[in-house]
Amino acid sequence: MKKINYILIAVTILLFAFQPARAESEAPLVLVMNIDGSITPAVQEYLARSIKIAEQQGAELLILQLNTPGGGMDTMNKMLQDMRASPVPIVVFIAPRGAMAGSAGTMITLAGHASAMAPETIIGATSPIGSQGEDLGDTLKAKEMEALKATVRTLTERRGVEAVQLAEDTIEKARAVSYSEALQAGLVDFVANDVEDLLSKLDGFSVETIEGEHNLVTAGAVVETIPLTLIETILQMLTNPNVVFILLSIGVQAIFIELSSPGGWVAGFIGAICLAFAGYGMGVLSVNWFGLLFLVIAFALFIVDIKAPTHGALTAAGIGSFIIGALVLFNSPGTPQFQMVSLPLVILISTLTGVMFAIIIGFAIKAQKTPVRTGHESLIRRQGFASSPISMSGQVQLGSELWTAEAAEGSDPIQKGDRVEIVEVRGLRLIVRKVNN
Repeated sequence: MKKINYILIAVTILLFAFQPARAESEAPLVLVMNIDGSITPAVQEYLARSIKIAEQQGAELLILQLNTPGGGMDTMNKMLQDMRASPVPIVVFIAPRGAMAGSAGTMITLAGHASAMAPETIIGATSPIGSQGEDLGDTLKAKEMEALKATVRTLTERRGVEAVQLAEDTIEKARAVSYSEALQAGLVDFVANDVEDLLSKLDGFSVETIEGEHNLVTAGAVVETIPLTLIETILQMLTNPNVVFILLSIGVQAIFIELSSPGGWVAGFIGAICLAFAGYGMGVLSVNWFGLLFLVIAFALFIVDIKAPTHGALTAAGIGSFIIGALVLFNSPGTPQFQMVSLPLVILISTLTGVMFAIIIGFAIKAQKTPVRTGHESLIRRQGFASSPISMSGQVQLGSELWTAEAAEGSDPIQKGDRVEIVEVRGLRLIVRKVNN
């Protein structure tokens, strides 16, 4: 028993003795987040969450892998504030090959405590545009450009005169440069093939954060990725103009279906959800709300065509109005290319919508042309069986009812059990003829 106690004491002493050595040998933690797409509020929340996680876990640095055509200035400014206030160094890495940091992406790259680009990537084209994607007036554009230029001067002053001039040219002249040109001008710090290559070049590199100068230790670092949450993924997807257009089309059609046949709830519920999601997306994207007028006119034409004497003409006009409305809504002049909806998708959805309403119109026309039959008229051409021989008078079994009947003029002789068809109703008497199989 004493030997066991001695062993336990010895093990405990050894654990305490080697604990500081183990803590010192722990590999540095590097967190990686990936922005691939437009700069949206969901992306800004993703960045803020990633910075918080990096701070809580004591990460050596946070790598922001970036591939974006740009985004809104308000969202960009919030991201710049979050990055510059981060106690954890943030390294912006424009990757993979073929990626770009356009417009707002350029500003985000410059806001990093260090930056790098993969081969075959580009950066630049930062000229400001309006909130709806339109060109700004001369006065407003001059103000916005001066504000942006002041910002990039602040972010690039440590990089030298050539880097500052290039950064200003990306705003004033919408200039874009390759990875090699950016490196030569000092606009970025490194060119790296991947994250592993970047970490090898960052080891020992000095950066300046709000907490002062920090020499990065990245040799043998443990790399972990911070993924988007489900909500962030959905919100980011809802800023895709093609997805927003599809949701808008489904939502409006579902609402019209609910209004045309009230009493159910499925179509109305689906329509409300789709329109809510589409509304969020249109609130983020650069859209021309005038296009909604053409979409409403299109659906009005589809409905009116049901009552019109020349069926089809208004449906064709509705398809044209639907296409125009979608293009005005998403593809107005000046809208950034990455926020434009696909033209083939617009034509496809418009055609499918027109075909759907054409089918509805077809059923409506058929219903209008079908003779209205109520009371005795509904019995004409129905069939039953003779319950007795019928000449001048007899009986016919029609469903669960027994009727008095007489043979129609020119009818073949009717015997008991023969199938008969009603040709006329006279009061409570049926006029029938024999059905020959």
